[in-house]
Amino acid sequence: VQLQASGGGLVQAGGSLRLSCAVSGRTFSTYPMGWFRQAPGKEREFVGGINWSGTRSYVADAVKGRFTMSRDNAKKTVYLQMNSLKPEDTAVYYCAAKDSLYDGSYYDTDKYYDYWGQGTQVTVSS
Repeated sequence: VQLQASGGGLVQAGGSLRLSCAVSGRTFSTYPMGWFRQAPGKEREFVGGINWSGTRSYVADAVKGRFTMSRDNAKKTVYLQMNSLKPEDTAVYYCAAKDSLYDGSYYDTDKYYDYWGQGTQVTVSS
């Protein structure tokens, strides 16, 4: 399984970006997925998680009401829609997959995830 994150960039505060994570591998559609981020000098933190079917998702309190996570299993892609961006959202964003077939849960801790993408940089200017 390989994950390729894209969609990052430089945006002004209040703007929007949509991150994509394309996944290779036949069983993608059965895996829970997550987004994490890491700012310089800080620990990696959970952003959002979604179950295998997309029927359950959750985002961290820091981004609740601004970020939304979704997936398109036919396209083998998971998305993170980010609106009303703030300078504190600046970080490298990583997508991750948990090797757990048809798992109806989402996971908010990085230790549960088995595969990681390379990350995409998001920079929000004030």
